[in-house]
Amino acid sequence: MDQGGFNSSSTVSFGEWMLTLFLTFIPIVNLIALLVWAFSSSTKPSKSNWAKAVLVWMLIAMVIGFGFGALGLGGAMLMGSA
Repeated sequence: MDQGGFNSSSTVSFGEWMLTLFLTFIPIVNLIALLVWAFSSSTKPSKSNWAKAVLVWMLIAMVIGFGFGALGLGGAMLMGSA
């Protein structure tokens, strides 16, 4: 145990974060990687929690996006029928 009660072996290194962020910039790969990191038992706890949080934010963004898309489509349909 290090100072403050943290185990240094469970700390995600700078290089690991660089690779992690790089992979999350690639479409489709990001979703697969996030799912693996979020639910794999071999992933470090901080990275697993981060991946779960990112997945939740992605889900929220998709729901909001679909909602706005449905509103726009509905509005376009109303404008077309007038």
